[in-house]
This record gives sequence, C-alpha cells and structure tokens, in this order.
Amino acid sequence: MARYLRGSDYAVFAVKVILLVFLFVIVLFPFYWILVSSFKPTDELIRAIPTFIPETFTVEHYKNLLRVAEYPSYLYNSIVVGLLTTLLSTFLVFLGGYSIYRCEYPGKNIISSFVIASYAVPTTLLTVPLYLIFAGLGLINNLLSLVLINVTLVSPLGVWLLKAFLSSIPREVEEAALVDGAGRLRIMFQLVLPLIAPGIGAVAIFCFITSWTEFLFANIFMLDEFKKTLPVGIARFITQYNVDWGLLMAGAVLTAIPPVILFALFGKSFVRGLTAGATKY
Repeated sequence: MARYLRGSDYAVFAVKVILLVFLFVIVLFPFYWILVSSFKPTDELIRAIPTFIPETFTVEHYKNLLRVAEYPSYLYNSIVVGLLTTLLSTFLVFLGGYSIYRCEYPGKNIISSFVIASYAVPTTLLTVPLYLIFAGLGLINNLLSLVLINVTLVSPLGVWLLKAFLSSIPREVEEAALVDGAGRLRIMFQLVLPLIAPGIGAVAIFCFITSWTEFLFANIFMLDEFKKTLPVGIARFITQYNVDWGLLMAGAVLTAIPPVILFALFGKSFVRGLTAGATKY
C-alpha cells in the first residue's frame, strides 16, 4: 500500500511537472520568438520556413528604430505618462483606501461600493465624454490628459488591492498612537504607510504597467506624431500594405524591458498584493 501510494504521489508529481513545463513553454515562447526575431535580417524574418535561432545575427532593426523612427519620442512620452500616473495614483489610492477602510463616517459603505463598481464601466463608453471634457479644457494633444485618465482608470482597483493590507493592521496600533498624541496625518504616513509598503509596491506596479500599455485614449487624444506613446507608436509600423516586422520586433523588445525590470525588482510584492487581495477580500 505504501509502495502504491509512493508511486501514485510520484505520478501526480510527474504530471504537475509536465504541466508546469508545458505552461512555462506556452508563456515564454512568444517572448523568445519576438526576441530572436528582432535580431534576424529582414529576408530571414519573412522566410516561409522560420528559423528558431538566427542564421545571421544583426542589430540593424534596433539602429533603425532609434535613428529613423520616432521611437525616442514614444519612449519619452510613455516614461512621463507612466511615472506621473504611478506617483499621483499611488498617492490618491493610499489616501482613498485609508479613508474607506480605516475611518468611520456616514456613507462609507456606499462610497466603497461605488468605487469598486466604477471599475466595471467599459472604458470605451468614456471616450466621447472625456474627449469633450478635455477639449473644453484645452488638454487634447497634451500628455496631462493621459495622466488624468490613467489615474481615473487604475485608482478603483488600486483601492481594492490596498484593502487587504490596511485591514491587516490592528486598530489598537492607531488607537495607541492617538493616545500618545499623534495626529491623523502622522499616523497615516509614519505608522500605517511603512506597514503596508508591499501593498503600495503592488499598487505602484499595477498603475505603471496599466499606463505603460494603455492604447485607446493615447491613440485618440494624442494627435501629433511626436506626442504618441509606445503602444500607439509601435502600432504605426503596421500599415495597410506593409508590416515592418524588424522594427515591430525590436520595438516590442525595448518596450517590454521596463516592465520586466520592474517585475524583477518588485515582482514578489506585486504577487503578494494580488494574492492577499484575492484571499482576504
């Protein structure tokens, strides 16, 4: 019986390993294909029989991307929008989350439900009203409009992500600080904020990646070519009659580098934040 159980456990373990390897290949193969394709010359890139390893290694696509295309402008715009969105939305999410989940006042539950429900509104429905509003404010073709839109889009889910971390702090900790004479702002920023640092990191990563990949509003609201962000700019390599696969692959590789670095540095906090939010909500 014991031998049978050991054999069964071994079979289950083998199946899990096979499934993990299969999943690993499925997830990583597109990234591998994009990476190796970016180093192939154009004739090899469009060959009917593809090569898994470049026969001829070239960096010509990267040179063209940085010299000929408007990629540096796209990169600059995405960095500005991503960083401003992350800083502003993380700050507002912290204030909003603390207000909803740590303070007591009439209508708090209604506000909490409204914040979460607002995330379910399809973004396409907001396109025309937001365009009219920003046109009236003179913010069309202005990166500030993308920052404000991204902050609006990411804040509801950011508040929800922060709930588990805020709820894990015993209220006695704040009450003791109040008895010692600490003000509310001091408790928020010197006591609560360090305790929920992993949650703040998870929210910041979520905000940056969402703004980094946002396409719809960046495509509609930014009219000038040098105002476009990376997702919109790279899409310009695909035209009605031609696809510049070399620039497309090289642009995709360079665009993916900041999120990859971000995940390498703070990925554990991000996963822990998502897991805590899913299990404690």
